[in-house]
Amino acid sequence: MTDLICISHLRWDFVWQRPQHLLSRLGQHYPYRIFFVEEPVASQQVSSPQLRVTHTEDKVSVVQLLQPTPQPTWIGHSDPLTALTYQKLLNDYLGEVGSQRRLIWLYTPMGWHFVESITHHMLVYDVMDELSAFKGAPPQLREWEARMLARANLVFTGGVSLYQSRASHNTSTHLFPSGVEIEHFARAANRYAFPRPADLPSGSGPVLGYYGVIDERMDLPLLALMAAARPDWQIVLIGPVAKIDPAELPQAPNLHYLGMKPYASLPAYLAHFDVALVPFAINAATRYLSPTKTLEYMAAHKPIVSTPIQDIEALYGEVVRIAVNAPDFVEQVE
Repeated sequence: MTDLICISHLRWDFVWQRPQHLLSRLGQHYPYRIFFVEEPVASQQVSSPQLRVTHTEDKVSVVQLLQPTPQPTWIGHSDPLTALTYQKLLNDYLGEVGSQRRLIWLYTPMGWHFVESITHHMLVYDVMDELSAFKGAPPQLREWEARMLARANLVFTGGVSLYQSRASHNTSTHLFPSGVEIEHFARAANRYAFPRPADLPSGSGPVLGYYGVIDERMDLPLLALMAAARPDWQIVLIGPVAKIDPAELPQAPNLHYLGMKPYASLPAYLAHFDVALVPFAINAATRYLSPTKTLEYMAAHKPIVSTPIQDIEALYGEVVRIAVNAPDFVEQVE
């Protein structure tokens, strides 16, 4: 039995994406025990740090460090005491469950100290984002990543741009783009296959939709300008707001923020989109982006309009309408 220990910057119950898709399948179809290690959680129910382990129906054990005070940064990289505590408690737990043969699957170089402290026979580094460009990223992140790239036995990258930027650092680097569950989203090609969700705006105007995380990658001025230019368009954004102040989101009668929805519910919303959007800003955080939602939109046969994200232009430019500025975006939607 091999134990796959995943160190992730995402929570298991957050937006369902690459880590959840891959690890749930590995847990179901391969002889691995999966341990998904999350960032610490503040809890008033504990007086001293302790581990909480929950088991999902996908045969994944979700591991969290509970601590009495909030931890402002991931895995305690700015707090050596938290990092050491997490390492010790995790190693103790792995010993209790009889873990011997271990594979570490790393999603963030901020988990480097787990790699240093947990005995393992293989290190897989799965690069799904350019985390160093994200808001709030620690300045040492590039240094930590260089260390992990050099040490990894196997490196996966989630898109062409990421592969081109990482391939020279490790000879075992592979382009491994995220796939999508075609059948899950193809049902949305028929809008009559789903009742109209109650929180979708009603009215005669077309529905322009996006789902995913709403963060510093979103082109907020574009949304504001589009809403003002076409007040009859209903612009719907589905997903959690992260790393930005919700007060920064543009407001308009035809801009609707519906919050995060379960993965199982997304086709019901997508079915009622007249146009699917990828309204990302062009900045450092999106330079290496390869949005999986593009393929999910395609599976539902939706018309798609995107800003000029490099991987979308290169891979899907013949299918996706690319808009270079706000007036062009409105024109492409029309």
